[in-house]
Amino acid sequence: MAEPFVATPVILEAAESPLAGHYQKGEFGNLDRGPKVTLAERFALAICDVFAWPGAETKTANAIKRATKLALTKTRDAVSEDAQAFRHAPGRWTVIAGDGALPEALTNAVGDNGTVVDLSHGRTVLRVDGEQSRRVLSKLFAIDFHADAFPLENGLATKHQEIFAQIQRVGENAFDIIVFHSYARAFWHALRRASEEVGYAVE
Repeated sequence: MAEPFVATPVILEAAESPLAGHYQKGEFGNLDRGPKVTLAERFALAICDVFAWPGAETKTANAIKRATKLALTKTRDAVSEDAQAFRHAPGRWTVIAGDGALPEALTNAVGDNGTVVDLSHGRTVLRVDGEQSRRVLSKLFAIDFHADAFPLENGLATKHQEIFAQIQRVGENAFDIIVFHSYARAFWHALRRASEEVGYAVE
């Protein structure tokens, strides 16, 4: 078997945030009862798209599990302290970790069962957390964020104003939003505006 191709990895330590100059920490909006949501950029992450060849979905899910130690299956998404993964289309997963070696680890684990594309340079992850997170996100996405409709660890692909985005529920009231790097600044401002009603903190 030929050696798998691994693209030149993104140097996370040298990465530059698309929100540079637009990321102000503090509390904002309606603070009569204190901030009800917290917004944060999860910066310098390795982000990969994994696509299984037809018939190799289970093998590919198991490969992701080996590379990340996530409790992932063909149909079950997963979140841990070190990594997260969710299926956003049949046989296709988004995998995120703080380890820059993730793309190579996934490529070696997946082997001939699928392909791995390193999207670290082209995606930004924003976290929305707090008791009013669902209210805020419902202003931006036509999705039911109720706990029964959007279980913990589940993720999906969707759109905001016809722009591709992905969402994964990573905590009781916490959601990670993955958007294009070039769209991050515009979406960040939209997210802040949507949060003004309930009051928000930027970490």
